[in-house]
Amino acid sequence: MQISSNSPGSLKAPRHLAVIMDGNGRWAQLRGKQRVFGHKEGAKSVRRVIKQSVALGVKELTLFAFSSENWKRPAIEVNALMALFVEAIKKESKSLLENGIKTKILGDLSRFPSILQNQIQKLEELTKDCNVMTLNIAANYGGRWDILQAAKSLVSDIAQSKININELNEDLLSQRLSTVQNVDLMIRTGGEKRISNFLLWQAAYAELYFTDVLWPDFDENELIKAVEFYNTRERRFGQTSEQVKLKDTNNAN
Repeated sequence: MQISSNSPGSLKAPRHLAVIMDGNGRWAQLRGKQRVFGHKEGAKSVRRVIKQSVALGVKELTLFAFSSENWKRPAIEVNALMALFVEAIKKESKSLLENGIKTKILGDLSRFPSILQNQIQKLEELTKDCNVMTLNIAANYGGRWDILQAAKSLVSDIAQSKININELNEDLLSQRLSTVQNVDLMIRTGGEKRISNFLLWQAAYAELYFTDVLWPDFDENELIKAVEFYNTRERRFGQTSEQVKLKDTNNAN
């Protein structure tokens, strides 16, 4: 995976880009193949999006690979996904390191096979000092789980008198989430228009981009379209348009 540092045009990249990679199974079924074939093709789109995100200047990319609800899928598909996950880590670890991509796996990893847990640990250790971009792979992840585990951490610290309950604030909870940075742009492929329990806290002010393109067909051009949409949005965070424009003018000066 050779990565260029050239950013397309003058697009302003979202600092934190999140993607719900949907449509692998349907893509395969439309071609008369098993759903697993779609997941294998989807891995190619992952490589493309990582490469293009770095070129655009994205600092954090979070990909929703496997939700905590996906265990309900047929066992043959779940087992194939686990095997594909192990294979992908082995295959891509060196490239991620060489391209400066710090890689983290977000979620409850305890349910994964030991071989996968070991590969995840090796990958995170290998890339821990990389600083070009952070790549988060959300696996056995759910936004409600994320908030709950952060809340449990706060309760534990309060019980141990590390924190005074009167000092509780949003920042203290945010710091205990799987990933701290707020999402700027969230993309969902595959035609569905919901965020499916993904980064619920972090996406509170995210711009949402939905596309009918199935994930294996999502390429560099499709990502550019999403970022172009992001560039048309005025991000007010509760302010008026006039306040935002005045702030932008002051910053430019």
